[in-house]
Amino acid sequence: MARRFRGEYTFKVDGKGRVSIPALFRRVLEAGDDAWVDGKRPELVIVYGDRTQNYLEVYTMRAIGALEDKIARLPSGALKRKLTKRISGLSHQTEVDPDGRLVIPQRLREKIGLDKEAYFIATGDTFQVWNPDTYAEIEAEEDEALGDDLPEDIDLMDALDLTLSRLGEG
Repeated sequence: MARRFRGEYTFKVDGKGRVSIPALFRRVLEAGDDAWVDGKRPELVIVYGDRTQNYLEVYTMRAIGALEDKIARLPSGALKRKLTKRISGLSHQTEVDPDGRLVIPQRLREKIGLDKEAYFIATGDTFQVWNPDTYAEIEAEEDEALGDDLPEDIDLMDALDLTLSRLGEG
């Protein structure tokens, strides 16, 4: 089973856009880069998306390759073109710097309003980098919307089991 990203962290961003990558995230990036060997810097892909995406989505090389393979299997058409543009075009391939940091280009920092701090949140096969204030706002909105879909006072793990049982997968 592939290693997955887990956890949340907040780190300082310096004037050159350098921010420490959580050590556990670096281990996942290494494991997800088939070309990585000890002493080499793992590569990764930052998908920054279109104007509606207000965070950076960071993929291991293996995860981005698997996603691109899925997109390649789609029939020609608008969905395939849009996904190809978003994943291949609106992205930035880079590597972890020698000090274990991610160097975020200025245009990407400006896009998401990243200034003095970066908030990292694991999303399983990827992790996201947010402006901490933007993340807090979006999370509050999502929590409120989720409450509309769930019975009052239900635990999220119970909601998971309930939903899977309704789908016949529980």
